[in-house]
This record gives sequence, structure tokens and C-alpha cells, in this order.
Amino acid sequence: MSGSIVDFFTRIFAALGRGIGRLLAWLAWPFVALGRWYKHRGWIVRAVVGAVLLLFVGLYAYFFWQTQVWTGFNPDYVQAYDLTNRSVSAGEPVAATGDEGPRTCGRSAVADVAADLTDFNVNENAWISSMLLYKLGFFGLDWDDTPFFDNKASFQRGVNQAVRRTSVELVDALGRVRGTSQIDSDLQKARESIQFSEDAWYFGLSPFGPKTPTPSFYRTATASLRAFNDRLESCDAVFDARADNLIQFLDRIANDIGSTSAILRERSENYNSGWFDTRADDRFWFAYGQLYGYYGLLHAARADFEDVVAQRSLGSLWDTTENQLRAALNITPFIISNGREAGWIMPTHLATMGFYILRVRSNLVELRQVLDR
Repeated sequence: MSGSIVDFFTRIFAALGRGIGRLLAWLAWPFVALGRWYKHRGWIVRAVVGAVLLLFVGLYAYFFWQTQVWTGFNPDYVQAYDLTNRSVSAGEPVAATGDEGPRTCGRSAVADVAADLTDFNVNENAWISSMLLYKLGFFGLDWDDTPFFDNKASFQRGVNQAVRRTSVELVDALGRVRGTSQIDSDLQKARESIQFSEDAWYFGLSPFGPKTPTPSFYRTATASLRAFNDRLESCDAVFDARADNLIQFLDRIANDIGSTSAILRERSENYNSGWFDTRADDRFWFAYGQLYGYYGLLHAARADFEDVVAQRSLGSLWDTTENQLRAALNITPFIISNGREAGWIMPTHLATMGFYILRVRSNLVELRQVLDR
């Protein structure tokens, strides 16, 4: 009896070994055939092919490095701005001290943070979504449909979504007086640049021909935001730090993250493949990037609307909102799992992130209600 059991498992493992061997042979066959062809070519052909292969390997090494190393990533990045000690709203004249000098006004922390987040995306790091190898995918399969190399790209797109939403509000409301004054040219240029396609490379098929890559447009947006802030500091630009503008800004953020919450819910409810859901990671990291961006932008908005926050006694509630955002940034699992909510083996990171987003949104709605009284 024991011999039969041993024979049974021996046959099972032998069959598995043959299957794995055939799979490896099938995967290796193109490379073996290429090697045989390469050995029988002349030295010129071999030199050209070798150079192409070397370039190919180099590109993939660079691609691997850029997708895995997150330069400058810091969930506590808002502390570097030291905005808690600022006592002047954006655009408000700064009281002169000592000898009179040029008139100055408060800078916009929102514009500074938006510029720095974009700089973080395209200068401190490579913008992954427009890299050639990312666009080519994994043997033609979109990287977002695989569990590899797409986390940083999704995170960057989430951060960029927060900056895009903010750039619209800067142009339409914050950077002009009651919506009736002339649109600020620097803010308009920043909005146009940051709204550019996220995946443009140097050449495209639709339309066919050479293109300006995405990072160049985003660098222009960064420069335009900083140019606006320099003019604002010189009192040559406008930042309308009124309560109704803050209400509208909070509304837009709440709607934006509410949409992301719906995306997470749809994926969590309809797909429960646990660690094997290949789209769960890009959904998660997009939401994480969005909250990462809004954490800094809301912290900045509190400084820009310092008078409004103080007059309406919003300090405690604003602290709670920022604490909720910061708590969400503690969720950084090594592998993103989209399991069932009642499951006991595979966790459900999408539902967890969705829970934090809804808590933040609830705090934003409460802030808006207090401001609207």
C-alpha cells in the first residue's frame, strides 16, 4: 500500500517536471534559435545585432531602475514647508519691519506645493507613463494589466490628478477677483500644460509624427506656477482668499476623491482574486498618489486661507482632516491584494483604501458645512 502511494506521487512529480521542462524549452526556443543564427553571421552583422541587444538591455535596466526607485518619496513632506508658523494669507500685504523696502505680499502655498509635486514627478523622478518601454508594454500587453512595473506610474498619475484639479481652481477662482477679473496668464499656461496627455513620447501615431513629450509640458507648468507666485509675492498678482472660494475648492477635492472611491469600490466588489488581481495595484497606487498630493495641497490651503480658517474656528476640524489623510499614507503593502472583505487569507487593500478616502471626504464635507453657515 505504501509503495503504491510513493509511486503515485513519484509519477505526479515526474509529470510536473516534464511539464516545467517543456515550458522552459518553449520559452527558451526563440533565444536558442537566435543564438544559432547569430553564430553563423559575419562580424558586421554580429556587431550591429550586438549593439542593438546592448541598447535593448540598457534601456530595460534604466526602465527597471526608474520604476523601482522612488526618489524624494516622503509621506511627511508637508513638514518641510513649516506653514504652521505662517500668519499671513496668500496675496495679503506683509507688514513692513524696519526700513521700508519693496512692498511684498504672502505667497500662495497651494501654488508652491503644486509646483513642487510636479517637480517631484518629472525632475526628481522620470515620468514613467511616457517612457518608450512603458508604452510598448510587456510583449504588447499594457503594463497596467500586469503585476509588474506599473505602481510608480499609477502613483504619479494620482499625484498629477490632484495637481490638475488644483490648477483649474487656481485659474477659475483663486487667481482672480470674484471670477470677473482677467485670467492670470501664468496660471492659464500652467493649467494648459498640466492638462496635456500623460503618455506622450517624442513620436506618436495619432496624430502621426514627432511630438513634445509629456515631461516637457509639466516642467512648463512648474515654471508657470512659480512665476505666478513670484509675481504674487511682489503684489503684482491676485489670490482671492475668500471663504466661498475655499468652499468651492473643498467641494472639488471631495468630488475628485469621491470618484476615486467609486472606482475602488467597483473593483473591490466585482473582482476578488486576492494577490492575483493584476489591476488592483494600479487602482490602489493611483488613489494613494491622489491622497499624497491632496495631503500637501490641503495643508497649503490652510495657510493660504489663514484668516478664514481662524475666523471660522476650523483649526481642530482641519487637523482631523489632515490626520486622516496622513493615516491613509501609512498603508504601503508590499503586494496589493484584492480579496473578499470577509476573507481570512488574502486581505482587501482596495476596500481599506476606500474606507480612508470616505473618511477624508466626510471631513471635507463637514469643513464645507461649517464654512457655509
